Amino acid sequence: MATTSMAKPVEGRQGHYAGAVSRLVAFAADVGASWGLFSLGAAALAFTIQLVTGSAFSLRSHQIASLVAAAIWEFIYFAYQWALSGKTIGMAVLGIRVVKTDGTPIGARQAILRTLAFPLSFLLLGLGFLGILTTRDRHAWHDRLAGTAVVYSWDARAARLRWLAKQDTGAPA
Repeated sequence: MATTSMAKPVEGRQGHYAGAVSRLVAFAADVGASWGLFSLGAAALAFTIQLVTGSAFSLRSHQIASLVAAAIWEFIYFAYQWALSGKTIGMAVLGIRVVKTDGTPIGARQAILRTLAFPLSFLLLGLGFLGILTTRDRHAWHDRLAGTAVVYSWDARAARLRWLAKQDTGAPA
């Protein structure tokens, strides 16, 4: 009688700490989305001011105000999305999310603290990100300060099973 070995099913990555590449790609996507939205808003503001006043308006002549507006926008972009759902646009695309270290969803307090602490990880040539590469829990400085962790939230195996179930039932995909 032949014995068959029971292979352990492939587990999804859901709940596992997110890796450096996933986090970097998500951040790059967020920088692109954030700056695109900021540029769109700045152009709409300049157009509106020109429409109302009849004179040309350029943010280049107001560099300090533009810098302050950009800093406020970046704070709102990250803190609001993290407080709302635990993930930004880039994180949603990559299937990662920010949670408390105990795995529960973060609230507004952790989102604000994480957003304020995020620039600290860039100080000293990015040494704050070294923990993502060197520690088991993959915490950067801003994660430690805010009491958060970044984990995979998209379970590829579950998504595949849902897709297969749709195919088996003959329902349109």
